[in-house]
Amino acid sequence: MTARASHGRLVVVSNRLPVISTSQRGRTRLERAPGGLVSALDPALRARGGRWIGWPGGKLRDSAAVDEYSREAGYELVPVALSTREVRRFYLGFANGTLWPLLHSFPTRMELDHEDWVAYETVNRRFAAAAAASEDADLVWIHDYQLMRVAPHLRRARAETRIAFFLHVPFPHFDLFRLLPWDRELLRGLLACDLVGFHCADYAANFMDCAERLLGSRVDREAGKIEHGERTVTVGVFPLGIDTARFAKLAEGAPDREAVDPRIVLGVDRLDYTKGIPEKIVAFERLLELHPEHLEHVVLLQIAEPSRDELPEYQRLKRQVDELVGRVNGRFSTSRWTPIRYLRRSIPPEELAGLYRDADVALVTPLRDGMNLVAKEYVASQTREPGALILSLLAGAAESMQEALHVNPYNVDAVVAALDEALKMDAAERTERIRALQQRERRHDVHAWLARFLERAVAPVAGIRPYEPRDFAAWLRRAAEGQRIALFLDFDGTLAEIASHPSQVSMRDSTVSALAACAARKDTDIAIVSGRALSDLQTFVPLPGAVLVGNHGLEIVGGGLAPFLHPDLPHFEVR
Repeated sequence: MTARASHGRLVVVSNRLPVISTSQRGRTRLERAPGGLVSALDPALRARGGRWIGWPGGKLRDSAAVDEYSREAGYELVPVALSTREVRRFYLGFANGTLWPLLHSFPTRMELDHEDWVAYETVNRRFAAAAAASEDADLVWIHDYQLMRVAPHLRRARAETRIAFFLHVPFPHFDLFRLLPWDRELLRGLLACDLVGFHCADYAANFMDCAERLLGSRVDREAGKIEHGERTVTVGVFPLGIDTARFAKLAEGAPDREAVDPRIVLGVDRLDYTKGIPEKIVAFERLLELHPEHLEHVVLLQIAEPSRDELPEYQRLKRQVDELVGRVNGRFSTSRWTPIRYLRRSIPPEELAGLYRDADVALVTPLRDGMNLVAKEYVASQTREPGALILSLLAGAAESMQEALHVNPYNVDAVVAALDEALKMDAAERTERIRALQQRERRHDVHAWLARFLERAVAPVAGIRPYEPRDFAAWLRRAAEGQRIALFLDFDGTLAEIASHPSQVSMRDSTVSALAACAARKDTDIAIVSGRALSDLQTFVPLPGAVLVGNHGLEIVGGGLAPFLHPDLPHFEVR
């Protein structure tokens, strides 16, 4: 049996296609884009067959190039066209101006515009239509925050299709997520999937908490299940890895660097406010102030890949970083040494692996990050005398990369102390830390991540466990905390089992004890409502202080209330 036949056809849906366009002798050619995710998913699609649906980043005028790539790859590229307005409203607007800051816990940077939301919904519907055209798909796998509303539209068109989703960024706490006016719509979008995956257990817990508190969905946190309507959704934790073998090979093949001072502290980030580049520069400046022994012996090499230059927020960040670099270099530079080398451009993986290998310290200090693969790439590239990794506690990678020096990037003094420690750390400790990190990253690389996710995505869906007393206790505790409770109960069939004759009913001793315990609480009022006559009800309910409601509300006594007798009651008496 072939791999394609045994595993089934896969449809990947992501914001961007996995290709870049090049021109050779006036002819357009598509090549596989760099990046760990593409490196993992492309071979899976080649083996299984299927489609990759995404926006090409512009207009693909040469359809022949798409057909040629599809033939070579063994799977189909499906471009989704976006107009200039949709790029502005959907991509730059709602996805990156609204969701990106919210999901990364920067609510004050969040922009809210109803037209952006409409464009987001429209584009997600278009992606769903493209996915629905794959009638023979065994699994549709949707990726990331740009496409959180694809699944419900796809579900309407293909009710039985297995749908999975993976979020590559953090999922925030309930108190932050509910700031979004369309919070419930996004939750319902994800809950139309069969499997929803996250990098970290905290992100999954936040998602389940939001589903429970905003939608009233039933949640089993131990099993990772959410009951939404008639469906059960599985929630899983799948920390993304990298192609460790590839980076180790690239590092070994990179040209040697001249073994001369200064030592290198390396930062590799997109130019994004979540990455903490200004805070990093301030910390390095403080290191030079407090530890002058590092002057002329250490350089911060900061690589900042341009990102979303069209947005004013990112333009302001660029100016801020430029000014900080100029300030530090102006203060500390000498005729033979410049403390910060700042490169605002992309670096090819082949060159980057060499920089990783030769860096004495990697300073990876995002203010918030779903995972952060730079930390993993640095570790994988340490093929010679190891350096030291400083890693933000606010990056998802910190959850598993325990041997790194962890810091709070907002605490400048802590980052300075970690930098000084890393630069002075002896070779034995550096080796012990890096080798432990490498062993774990090799075991949990991107290929292991892919296999784990796909295995869970196609596994039979198990329903959520039956209701248990602990469920009710948890619900009541959350709902009743600090509130006064009014407990309304029926009698026949609820407090007392149905008997062959109404006069033969009785309550169990355990039921009487439970009612008495409730009545003894100062925050609880009990009302027992029945179709029986009040006098009949008083005979069977030995509960002083409870409100007794007979004849479906026509007569009421107890609970400190004035007795109530509806004036029409005599008309209903049996004569």
